[in-house]
Amino acid sequence: MSHQGTAAGEIRIQGLNELLKAAEADRLPPVDKWDPPYCGDIGMRIRADGTWLYQNSPITRKPLVKLFSRILRRDADGRTYLVTPVEKVDVAVDDAPFLAVEMQVENPGPSQQIIFRTNVDDIIRCGPEHPLRFAREPGTGGLKPYVLVRGRLEALLTRALYYDLVELAVPAPDGKEDTVGVWSGGVFFPLQAEGEG
Repeated sequence: MSHQGTAAGEIRIQGLNELLKAAEADRLPPVDKWDPPYCGDIGMRIRADGTWLYQNSPITRKPLVKLFSRILRRDADGRTYLVTPVEKVDVAVDDAPFLAVEMQVENPGPSQQIIFRTNVDDIIRCGPEHPLRFAREPGTGGLKPYVLVRGRLEALLTRALYYDLVELAVPAPDGKEDTVGVWSGGVFFPLQAEGEG
């Protein structure tokens, strides 16, 4: 993202007007189709608590954070970038780029639908296209739940939502007594880390 000749703390992005128009129309830009040149690291970071930083200073304008979240992409190399049609820059991500901060359950039971809202107001209907996964937390060994938002970008569920999810847990449909999980969108998601069970 171009930041030459800007006032201290000002962030400039080439193509910002087009991105703002897309955001106003409430549609996501086609970042997966863009293949701009890599322009380096400009000091963007997303902390584990969802705070966005630019050169170690928090970005406090929520509309700007939401705009950046719409042009975020995680590539097959595991790196995360802000992408516009004309440039691509690194974003360091401490854990997941998004946090799931609210949860709603429709039609409780085996046919239920779990819906999450992220810290940048994405609405995610958990199911085959937006699966849940669990990973072991280093140090404690506890489970950390994630939901796929789009592309390769995930949201980490807050601790409170994880406890709400656990309250929805039921035995596995295959009869394994030691496995519990949750249903959403017609899919059973075991509450266990990937590769376990």
